[in-house]
Amino acid sequence: MKSGRFLRAEWRYLVMINFEVDPLILAPFVPHGTELDLWEDKSFISIVGFLFLKTQVLGFSLPYHRNFEEINMRIYVRRHALEGWRRGVAFIKEIVPRRAVAAVARVVYNENYSARRMRHVIDLNSGNLAPESSVEYGWREAERWNFVRARITGEPQKLIPGSEEEFITEHYYGYTAQRDGGSVEYRVEHPSWRVWQVSEAQFGCDVARVYGSPFTQSLVEKPSSAFVADGSAVTVHRGMKI
Repeated sequence: MKSGRFLRAEWRYLVMINFEVDPLILAPFVPHGTELDLWEDKSFISIVGFLFLKTQVLGFSLPYHRNFEEINMRIYVRRHALEGWRRGVAFIKEIVPRRAVAAVARVVYNENYSARRMRHVIDLNSGNLAPESSVEYGWREAERWNFVRARITGEPQKLIPGSEEEFITEHYYGYTAQRDGGSVEYRVEHPSWRVWQVSEAQFGCDVARVYGSPFTQSLVEKPSSAFVADGSAVTVHRGMKI
């Protein structure tokens, strides 16, 4: 059954850097009622940086809160429902530059949002990514700028069925652990995205400080994959307890 809209926005120019991680490390972050979703028997963490544009919450826009950056760390989970498996994501940490955005997400969904100084550098040509251009998102933690960065190559392509890129992008539910031990499920609507392959990708981060020591080893290894997605308009529906 469909729930009402909570948020409408555009997510654009998504840098996705993906790491294979031991499922035992991820187990404490799997919301109740879900299980890890695997691709070729592998479990992943993604670091995702993107632009949040034209943001409306419950149909309203707040001045200075329509357009901003976000960096998130997410894992991939699934839940068995009447129609079959629902594939979704659970967020370990999300970073935005607006305290009000972080506060609403913490109150409404119990998401682990933090507000930090942020910046982005995107090479655009007539509103599109310029050929061979780079996309970078950064945030300030203590005295250090952390960042995700990728340089695209070629033209954006449709997702290949069964590919790692399809697995990473084609999750249309979000799951959030709650303080009472339960979970909330919410649906995310957007069309399938096109992706650019990248000639180089970098994740520069004080991992222990930002995400905690359990992730230190995994996130300094070579990524399993990296790409840039063009993004689209999105609708996030109200959450429902499961």
